[in-house]
Amino acid sequence: MERVIWQQLDKAQQCRVLARSEMVQDNQVADAVSRILETVRRQGDAGLIALTEQFDGAMAEEWQLGPEQMAAAGARLEQSLKSAIDQAIDNIGRFHSAQQPQTLALDVAQGVRCELRSEAIERVGLYVPGGTAPLISTVLMLALPARIAGCPLKVMVTPPPVNDAILYAASRCGVDCLYTIGGAQAVAALAYGTESVPRVDKIFGPGNRFVTEAKRQVSQQGTAIDMPAGPSEVLVIADDSANPEFVAADLLSQAEHGEDSQVMLVTNCPALADAVEAAVTRQLATLPRADIARVALSESRVILATTLEQACEISNAYAPEHLIVQTRAPRDLLPQLRAAGSIFLGPWTPESVGDYASGTNHVLPTYGAARTASSLSLADFQRRFTVQELSREGLAGLSNAVTTLAEAEGLRAHANAVTLRMETQS
Repeated sequence: MERVIWQQLDKAQQCRVLARSEMVQDNQVADAVSRILETVRRQGDAGLIALTEQFDGAMAEEWQLGPEQMAAAGARLEQSLKSAIDQAIDNIGRFHSAQQPQTLALDVAQGVRCELRSEAIERVGLYVPGGTAPLISTVLMLALPARIAGCPLKVMVTPPPVNDAILYAASRCGVDCLYTIGGAQAVAALAYGTESVPRVDKIFGPGNRFVTEAKRQVSQQGTAIDMPAGPSEVLVIADDSANPEFVAADLLSQAEHGEDSQVMLVTNCPALADAVEAAVTRQLATLPRADIARVALSESRVILATTLEQACEISNAYAPEHLIVQTRAPRDLLPQLRAAGSIFLGPWTPESVGDYASGTNHVLPTYGAARTASSLSLADFQRRFTVQELSREGLAGLSNAVTTLAEAEGLRAHANAVTLRMETQS
C-alpha cells in the first residue's frame, strides 16, 4: 500500500491519491451486450436458451423453479447454515420493516388537501451473481426488502448450478419464481420478458461487467435499475487507540473481493500505520484469496492526516462505499461524516456484519457516488405519488394565482380549466 502525508500534497496530488482506477468503456463489451439483448428481445425463450448454452453450458432440464421447489432445498441444508440465514433474515427484516413510509395528508389551505402516498413496484427482477461461492447474502438484501415493500411479483435469476442455500434463502424471502439463468441474457429476459420469464419494471442486483452493461443499456430503454455497480471499496479512519489487527482485517475483507477493489487507511498516527501494514502482511499470508488481495492492495493507500477532523475531510472527498471509524470516540465524528454508503462505528463493528446480518443493506453506492446516492432501502422497491383534492371554495382561493401564472407562461388552456369551473354555479 502506498503511504502519503496529506499535508505535504498539493491539490493535484491529493486528487491523484483519492482517485479510483479508470472505468474504461469497453466498446467490445457494449457491442456484445447489445447483440445479446437483441437476441433475447426478438427470439424470447429460444434465444435465451441458446445464449445460456453458449455461455454456461447445457440448459438445465428444470430451469424454472417455483415456491415448492425452492422450499424443498431446506431439507438438504445443514441446520447450522439454515440458522445463520434465519438470524440474518430476522435482523434485515426488522430494520427494513421499520422503514415503511407513512402517508402524508395536509390541508395546505382552506379546501385544498394534498397527500403523499407510496405503493410497491409491481414487478421486480432480482439478479444474484454466480461464481465460486453462493452469494446467499445478496438474496437476502434484495428479496427480503422486496417482500416487505409488498411487491406483488418477485422474479429471481441466478446462473447455474444453483446452490441449495440460494434456494432456501429465496424461499424464506418470498421469491415467487426463480430462473437458473445469468449474464446479460438474464437481464434481457427480465427487461423484455419471454414466453417463460415475466417482464419486470425494475432490476436489482450486482454482476460482472456484462451484467452491469446490460443493466445500463436496458435502463436507457425504459426498465429501471437500482444503481450502477462498481468495484468494492472501504476507507478506515483510525487513531492511536485502534487495534491494528482489527484494522488490517477490515482492509483485507474488502481487498479479497476482487483485484479492482480499493482499500484506504486514513490515520493521524504513523505508529498505527506501521503496525497495520505489518498486520496486513501477516494476515494476508493466511488467506485463500491472497493473490487477489495483493493486486487490490497495490492500488490502495495509507494516508497520514494531521488531525481526525482532517481525516473526516479526506473521507468526505473520497466518499467510500464502506466507512469504518475506529477511534476513541467514533460517534463524535459522525456529524462530520457526510459522504459514505454505510458507516461502521467502533472496534466491534467490522464491515462484515453489514454484508451479512446486522440488518442494514449491503447494496451500496460505489466510485464516489455516495456523495449523492444512497444505500438500497425499502424506498427503492416503492414509488411515491401525490394526491390532491379541492373543494369549490378551495379552487376559488387558488384561481387567481393559477390563471395568472398560466397566462404568464402562455398556457391559455391551463387557465381555462380553472375559469370555466369558476363560471359554473354548481
